[in-house]
Amino acid sequence: MKLDSASVGAVGLVGIAAGAIELRDEGSRTSWRVDVPAYRIGTRAVTPELYCAVTGEPEPADPRLPVTDVSWLDAIRFCNLLSAAQGLRPAYSSGADRDGLDVVWDRAANGYRLPSEAEWEYACRAGSSGVRYGELDKIGWYRENSGTHLHKVGGKLPNAWGLYDTIGNVWEWCWDRYDPVVYGPYRVFRGGGAFDHSRSCRASCRRKSHPTFRIDDLGFRIARNP
Repeated sequence: MKLDSASVGAVGLVGIAAGAIELRDEGSRTSWRVDVPAYRIGTRAVTPELYCAVTGEPEPADPRLPVTDVSWLDAIRFCNLLSAAQGLRPAYSSGADRDGLDVVWDRAANGYRLPSEAEWEYACRAGSSGVRYGELDKIGWYRENSGTHLHKVGGKLPNAWGLYDTIGNVWEWCWDRYDPVVYGPYRVFRGGGAFDHSRSCRASCRRKSHPTFRIDDLGFRIARNP
């Protein structure tokens, strides 16, 4: 498989300097600090244009919307296919476990991957410390301004580090398991979506589901080591 230059350019990663972030789970009222090494992350969510160019699936009517109805396992497969297409070392190895527990992240690999939960929130906040990095109507699509449908990526103002739509439009899968003791294989997704009220569209809001879960307001963005 060989991607054309337009598809490759659509990846659009930005470099993020090392730092630290305090994550918080509102349900258990616990917080924990995570050191975040330098990395690169997509400025936009993956679109059907790129997803279908990599996977060979038929492209939908509007290829510039964020891709949705993709499971965590679908996103892992996409990352490995994109890495292979660009001659990079895949970040993941896996087998046939429906729960995704056999997926292993090679942290030294230079290929594409999902951001960790800490990387996602650190990039979303872009140095801000409030509920979100700007006025919601200006930075994200949510229930009150979306018309209850998704919008093309990059249609709202970016954060200070040049990332679009980390708040609103679609939720985004992260690498991490939510709480292995309580929820087993369930993986984290972040950011809020076009059908959600403002409370769900916050930098710290966490949700979870099974790695095979697919829905019409859940997509992902990609990351790489620096």
